[in-house]
Amino acid sequence: MIKVLKWIMVSGVLLFILGHYIISYSGLPEKIGVKGIYLGAFCMAIGLAMSLPTKMYLTFLFVTRENRLRTHTNKKH
Repeated sequence: MIKVLKWIMVSGVLLFILGHYIISYSGLPEKIGVKGIYLGAFCMAIGLAMSLPTKMYLTFLFVTRENRLRTHTNKKH
């Protein structure tokens, strides 16, 4: 499950970067007009939506780490 989540997050970030590239550097909006902007914005929106699990994943990692450290500290005292 975590591997799938990681792949979704990485794909989302890559799609966001692709959308930024399309809008900023590729010259596609100048060649095909508004459709080029739509394409770049679509890639960025889907990429942003796919990278949303990043926050949940990082929160999960921090909480489990904090619990491990608390358990370790309580055993020492």
